[in-house]
Amino acid sequence: MQNGNEPREVGDAEFLGLARDEAKARMLRKMMQNLSKGDADDPLAELARDVISGRRGIREALDSMPRDESLDTRFDAFQQRWDATSESDRLAAERESTAYLAEQHREIRAEREAAAHTGATPPRHRARG
Repeated sequence: MQNGNEPREVGDAEFLGLARDEAKARMLRKMMQNLSKGDADDPLAELARDVISGRRGIREALDSMPRDESLDTRFDAFQQRWDATSESDRLAAERESTAYLAEQHREIRAEREAAAHTGATPPRHRARG
């Protein structure tokens, strides 16, 4: 339970509208948590902090984010690395992401089953990210 001094964090449900799948919503929340730990001057980290704290929804944050040369540069670098990736590496990445999403589904099911056995409400998200 949070006290008044702890910052609020949104749960998986906040991302369902965008992700349309519980496991993908959980993955997106975890990504936002990781991004939010970035440098104070990093526009992506600031966006993630706004989203994970509930100050803004993810769509609102993305729509209102100003164009930033550093973001363009980072995206371009990612795109170049992806384009240079071999077909076998891309397939391996796809298998890894499929396995990760399956693990998130198992985690969600286990939380629900545990909550059903105890009569408690399932957590909105796991604390350990």
